[in-house]
Amino acid sequence: MKPRGTTPGNQDRTGKPDFGNVQSGVSSTEQVASSRPDFSNVQSSVTSTEEAVGERQYTVQRGDTLSHIAKAHYGRASQWSRIFEANRDQLEDPDRIQPGQVLRIPAATREDDGGTTSPHGDTL
Repeated sequence: MKPRGTTPGNQDRTGKPDFGNVQSGVSSTEQVASSRPDFSNVQSSVTSTEEAVGERQYTVQRGDTLSHIAKAHYGRASQWSRIFEANRDQLEDPDRIQPGQVLRIPAATREDDGGTTSPHGDTL
């Protein structure tokens, strides 16, 4: 009795299907790429979703500390770390700020009576 789905032409002597004449191949409609990828038109940029609205700059004066600057801008000296973190690209040590350095002061709500004086008593 012959197995279902087979014909004598595609069976070997054992009665199993013979796939000896099957050929395979792969083709594509995609164009052949050059030997090296072309990255000449690649552009890069960096953007942030964090808003810098209200961010200010402050030029460090002799005798300034981050605590004094934070007190003047935020109303609390304990907020000095906000200024330090915003300026990590130029500050390695929060205790070593230099006169003439221009620091970014991130926007924040004041936590005191809202006075706007600098650490030196000047109006901001």
